[in-house]
Amino acid sequence: MALKETPVCEFGLSAPDFRLRATDDRHYTLADLRGAKGTLIMFICNHCPYVKAIAERLAPMAERLHQEEIGVAAIMPNDTEAFPEDSFEHMRAFAERHDFGFPYLIDESQEIARAYGAICTPDFFGYNKKDELQYRGRLDATTPSAAAPADASQELVEAMLQVAKTGKGPEKQTPSMGCSIKWR
Repeated sequence: MALKETPVCEFGLSAPDFRLRATDDRHYTLADLRGAKGTLIMFICNHCPYVKAIAERLAPMAERLHQEEIGVAAIMPNDTEAFPEDSFEHMRAFAERHDFGFPYLIDESQEIARAYGAICTPDFFGYNKKDELQYRGRLDATTPSAAAPADASQELVEAMLQVAKTGKGPEKQTPSMGCSIKWR
Protein backbone atom coordinates (compact mmCIF):
# COMPACT_ATOMS: atom_id res chain seq x y z
CA MET A 1 0.00 0.00 0.00
CA ALA A 2 1.55 3.28 -1.13
CA LEU A 3 0.23 6.03 1.11
CA LYS A 4 -0.76 9.27 -0.62
CA GLU A 5 -2.13 12.65 0.43
CA THR A 6 -4.33 14.79 -1.80
CA PRO A 7 -3.14 18.20 -3.04
CA VAL A 8 -4.61 21.51 -1.95
CA CYS A 9 -8.03 22.37 -3.41
CA GLU A 10 -7.86 24.19 -6.76
CA PHE A 11 -10.90 26.41 -6.15
CA GLY A 12 -13.07 26.94 -9.21
CA LEU A 13 -11.75 23.99 -11.25
CA SER A 14 -14.60 22.58 -13.37
CA ALA A 15 -15.94 19.07 -12.75
CA PRO A 16 -15.13 16.78 -15.69
CA ASP A 17 -18.13 15.06 -17.24
CA PHE A 18 -18.36 11.29 -17.51
CA ARG A 19 -20.62 8.37 -18.35
CA LEU A 20 -19.91 5.36 -16.16
CA ARG A 21 -21.65 2.11 -15.21
CA ALA A 22 -22.84 1.71 -11.63
CA THR A 23 -23.39 -1.34 -9.49
CA ASP A 24 -27.12 -1.05 -10.28
CA ASP A 25 -26.18 -1.66 -13.98
CA ARG A 26 -27.31 1.82 -15.00
CA HIS A 27 -24.99 4.34 -16.61
CA TYR A 28 -24.67 7.79 -15.03
CA THR A 29 -23.32 11.11 -16.21
CA LEU A 30 -22.34 14.08 -14.10
CA ALA A 31 -25.67 15.71 -15.05
CA ASP A 32 -27.56 12.67 -13.71
CA LEU A 33 -25.82 13.00 -10.34
CA ARG A 34 -25.68 16.77 -9.94
CA GLY A 35 -27.56 18.20 -6.99
CA ALA A 36 -29.39 21.52 -7.09
CA LYS A 37 -26.92 22.95 -4.54
CA GLY A 38 -23.77 20.96 -5.27
CA THR A 39 -22.20 17.61 -6.02
CA LEU A 40 -19.79 15.34 -4.18
CA ILE A 41 -17.69 12.89 -6.18
CA MET A 42 -15.75 10.34 -4.09
CA PHE A 43 -13.02 8.10 -5.43
CA ILE A 44 -13.06 4.95 -3.30
CA CYS A 45 -12.33 1.25 -3.62
CA ASN A 46 -13.14 -1.94 -1.75
CA HIS A 47 -9.74 -3.03 -0.46
CA CYS A 48 -8.12 0.15 0.94
CA PRO A 49 -7.93 0.22 4.76
CA TYR A 50 -8.60 3.99 4.70
CA VAL A 51 -11.86 3.42 2.82
CA LYS A 52 -12.79 0.46 5.02
CA ALA A 53 -12.31 2.69 8.09
CA ILE A 54 -14.99 5.13 6.86
CA ALA A 55 -17.23 2.86 4.75
CA GLU A 56 -19.98 2.53 7.37
CA ARG A 57 -20.32 6.32 7.52
CA LEU A 58 -20.55 7.00 3.78
CA ALA A 59 -24.24 6.13 3.38
CA PRO A 60 -25.46 8.28 6.32
CA MET A 61 -23.22 11.14 5.15
CA ALA A 62 -24.61 10.89 1.62
CA GLU A 63 -28.18 10.81 2.92
CA ARG A 64 -27.52 13.96 4.96
CA LEU A 65 -26.13 15.70 1.87
CA HIS A 66 -29.05 14.51 -0.30
CA GLN A 67 -31.42 16.17 2.19
CA GLU A 68 -29.60 19.43 1.43
CA GLU A 69 -29.91 18.91 -2.36
CA ILE A 70 -26.30 17.84 -2.84
CA GLY A 71 -25.76 14.98 -5.29
CA VAL A 72 -23.38 12.19 -4.26
CA ALA A 73 -21.62 9.41 -6.14
CA ALA A 74 -18.56 7.22 -5.68
CA ILE A 75 -16.18 6.08 -8.41
CA MET A 76 -13.86 3.06 -8.17
CA PRO A 77 -10.74 3.82 -10.27
CA ASN A 78 -8.38 0.91 -9.57
CA ASP A 79 -6.96 -1.67 -11.97
CA THR A 80 -9.21 -4.65 -11.24
CA GLU A 81 -6.93 -7.17 -12.94
CA ALA A 82 -4.11 -6.41 -10.51
CA PHE A 83 -6.57 -5.90 -7.60
CA PRO A 84 -9.45 -8.37 -8.10
CA GLU A 85 -10.92 -7.40 -4.70
CA ASP A 86 -11.99 -4.17 -6.46
CA SER A 87 -13.83 -6.01 -9.27
CA PHE A 88 -17.32 -4.97 -10.32
CA GLU A 89 -18.91 -7.94 -8.51
CA HIS A 90 -16.99 -7.09 -5.34
CA MET A 91 -18.11 -3.46 -5.75
CA ARG A 92 -21.74 -4.64 -5.77
CA ALA A 93 -21.20 -6.63 -2.58
CA PHE A 94 -19.36 -3.70 -0.93
CA ALA A 95 -22.15 -1.25 -1.84
CA GLU A 96 -24.80 -3.63 -0.54
CA ARG A 97 -22.90 -4.42 2.68
CA HIS A 98 -22.55 -0.71 3.43
CA ASP A 99 -26.08 0.28 2.29
CA PHE A 100 -24.93 2.75 -0.35
CA GLY A 101 -27.91 4.87 -1.32
CA PHE A 102 -25.81 6.59 -3.99
CA PRO A 103 -24.37 5.30 -7.27
CA TYR A 104 -21.09 3.38 -7.03
CA LEU A 105 -19.48 3.64 -10.47
CA ILE A 106 -16.56 1.85 -12.09
CA ASP A 107 -13.93 3.75 -14.07
CA GLU A 108 -12.64 0.82 -16.12
CA SER A 109 -10.47 2.98 -18.40
CA GLN A 110 -9.19 5.11 -15.49
CA GLU A 111 -9.75 8.16 -17.73
CA ILE A 112 -12.16 9.81 -15.30
CA ALA A 113 -9.83 9.44 -12.31
CA ARG A 114 -7.08 11.03 -14.41
CA ALA A 115 -9.41 13.84 -15.56
CA TYR A 116 -10.30 14.65 -11.95
CA GLY A 117 -6.69 14.37 -10.81
CA ALA A 118 -7.59 11.71 -8.24
CA ILE A 119 -4.58 10.57 -6.23
CA CYS A 120 -5.80 8.11 -3.63
CA THR A 121 -8.73 6.29 -2.14
CA PRO A 122 -10.58 7.94 -0.57
CA ASP A 123 -10.32 11.20 -2.53
CA PHE A 124 -13.23 13.66 -2.17
CA PHE A 125 -14.18 16.36 -4.70
CA GLY A 126 -16.91 18.78 -3.60
CA TYR A 127 -18.47 21.08 -6.21
CA ASN A 128 -20.91 23.97 -6.00
CA LYS A 129 -24.03 24.19 -8.16
CA LYS A 130 -21.92 25.64 -11.00
CA ASP A 131 -19.68 22.52 -10.95
CA GLU A 132 -16.77 24.54 -9.54
CA LEU A 133 -14.45 22.70 -7.15
CA GLN A 134 -14.81 24.01 -3.60
CA TYR A 135 -13.63 21.12 -1.41
CA ARG A 136 -10.72 18.68 -1.71
CA GLY A 137 -10.20 17.33 1.77
CA ARG A 138 -10.84 14.42 4.06
CA LEU A 139 -14.08 13.04 5.47
CA ASP A 140 -12.80 13.62 9.01
CA ALA A 141 -9.89 12.63 11.27
CA THR A 142 -10.52 8.87 10.98
CA THR A 143 -7.59 6.64 10.02
CA PRO A 144 -7.37 2.83 9.79
CA SER A 145 -5.84 2.75 13.26
CA ALA A 146 -7.98 5.40 14.97
CA ALA A 147 -11.60 6.42 14.74
CA ALA A 148 -12.33 10.12 14.90
CA PRO A 149 -13.32 11.25 18.40
CA ALA A 150 -17.09 11.43 18.95
CA ASP A 151 -16.89 15.22 19.19
CA ALA A 152 -14.69 15.56 16.07
CA SER A 153 -15.72 17.84 13.26
CA GLN A 154 -17.50 16.25 10.33
CA GLU A 155 -15.26 18.18 7.96
CA LEU A 156 -16.66 16.97 4.64
CA VAL A 157 -20.31 17.38 5.63
CA GLU A 158 -19.71 20.81 7.12
CA ALA A 159 -17.77 21.90 4.04
CA MET A 160 -20.47 20.69 1.64
CA LEU A 161 -23.23 22.36 3.69
CA GLN A 162 -21.25 25.60 3.43
CA VAL A 163 -20.88 25.07 -0.32
CA ALA A 164 -24.64 24.48 -0.63
CA LYS A 165 -25.40 27.65 1.31
CA THR A 166 -22.76 30.05 -0.06
CA GLY A 167 -21.33 28.45 -3.20
CA LYS A 168 -17.88 28.59 -1.59
CA GLY A 169 -15.88 26.00 0.33
CA PRO A 170 -13.84 26.63 3.47
CA GLU A 171 -10.45 28.26 2.98
CA LYS A 172 -8.78 25.79 5.35
CA GLN A 173 -9.06 22.15 4.29
CA THR A 174 -7.17 19.10 5.56
CA PRO A 175 -6.03 16.82 2.73
CA SER A 176 -7.45 13.33 2.46
CA MET A 177 -5.03 10.48 3.00
CA GLY A 178 -5.28 6.96 1.63
CA CYS A 179 -3.94 4.25 -0.63
CA SER A 180 -2.57 5.27 -4.00
CA ILE A 181 -4.80 4.61 -6.98
CA LYS A 182 -3.73 1.38 -8.65
CA TRP A 183 -2.95 2.54 -12.18
CA ARG A 184 -2.42 0.19 -15.09
